[in-house]
Amino acid sequence: MSKNSTFLRQSIILAIVSLVLIIGSCSQSNNEPRLVGEMKPELVLIPGGEFMMGKDGGSEHSPAHEVHIDSFYMDKYEVTNAEFHEYYLDTDSKLPEFWGMEEFHCGPDFPDHPVIGVSSGEAKDYAEWAGKRLPTEAEWEYAARGGLVDMDYAHGNDLDTSKANYTLNGQTIGPARVGSYAANGFGLHDMTGNVVEWVADPYDKDYYKSSPADNPLGPEKGKFKVIRGGGWHTGPYCCRLYFRNALPTGLRDINVGFRCAKDLD
Repeated sequence: MSKNSTFLRQSIILAIVSLVLIIGSCSQSNNEPRLVGEMKPELVLIPGGEFMMGKDGGSEHSPAHEVHIDSFYMDKYEVTNAEFHEYYLDTDSKLPEFWGMEEFHCGPDFPDHPVIGVSSGEAKDYAEWAGKRLPTEAEWEYAARGGLVDMDYAHGNDLDTSKANYTLNGQTIGPARVGSYAANGFGLHDMTGNVVEWVADPYDKDYYKSSPADNPLGPEKGKFKVIRGGGWHTGPYCCRLYFRNALPTGLRDINVGFRCAKDLD
């Protein structure tokens, strides 16, 4: 055998070995055990209709104005650690900011708790991976009300710790397992409390003064994204259904997660 043939054969062998090592290293991360949760993703049909969005007398949430929302689907529960971990394993994404921190019920020991520590962009990317999207702010408030009119919370005007997970007199328990509290009138859980939720809209404190009446999408741009619903680290006032808040799009917070929506086929 010539020297050239020997060199070529060795080069081919080295190339094959390198390819095997590369494939092995790429697949190694996918061998990480997948979290198994009891709470499976479930979409709820939200029937279209009209409602009064916002409330008079405030700044960001005023004036109250009538809005029409087309029918759409919405996640019954907030996205869980197990669901987000599956997305992490299937994509080139990052784990949530507080992954593995027991005090925030974030990580493999809490598969059925809502994921926290994800940015607005990461929530959007997850939703697209799952074949869904983030709800608009108007869709979120309409769905959260569950058919109730002029009520402060998802279950009426009264709030206590038997109805929602929120901060009362400085006492917190961290995020609760999704589905731990009764659903609202549309069958959605934790629309008041547990974790605050990213929605799709950029934030403008004056947007309600010019918002269209039909399926509003929010302003075209903004440095912040709207968050809604109150959470385990939120007091009663900020858990009100009409209360608006916002965060920088890249911020990851211990109190903020999300749920997804989907258009009708």
